[in-house]
Amino acid sequence: MKNKFSHIDSSGNPKMVDVSEKRITLRTAKAVATIHLGAKIVEQMNGNELITKKGPVFQTAIIAGVMAAKRTHELIPFCHPIGLEDCQIKIGIKKHKAIIECTTRVTGKTGVEMEALTGCTVAALTVYDMCKALSHEMVIEEVKLLAKTGGKKDYQRKR
Repeated sequence: MKNKFSHIDSSGNPKMVDVSEKRITLRTAKAVATIHLGAKIVEQMNGNELITKKGPVFQTAIIAGVMAAKRTHELIPFCHPIGLEDCQIKIGIKKHKAIIECTTRVTGKTGVEMEALTGCTVAALTVYDMCKALSHEMVIEEVKLLAKTGGKKDYQRKR
């Protein structure tokens, strides 16, 4: 019986997928995380920024998200180390929610969707950490891949 798992060898042991034969292509991914802040926190905003005793929340979250995206291979077993060529994080407010989008790009043999997902997730966790003195009622509601290009098949989430 042939093994059906890409990360398990014929002996049943974990293994990294060999990407040496894959084509080098431009690969992009976009992911989003939503964190429900609540009215109490949103009322503390000054323009497009929220500043707590810990500092500027969204600016810090952007830095943390980019740092995390660059280190995804250290967090996810068998995720290939990728020299990201670009990682952009944008944070917007819609009603009482922060919408965190992370877009990643690399020219390489493997995709960057895990990096995009990790970037927006850690940015959301950073927002939570920096705002928890104001309220513990925050909820990180969803993290999802919106799109990816450049691999075997492209993907676009239907809204």
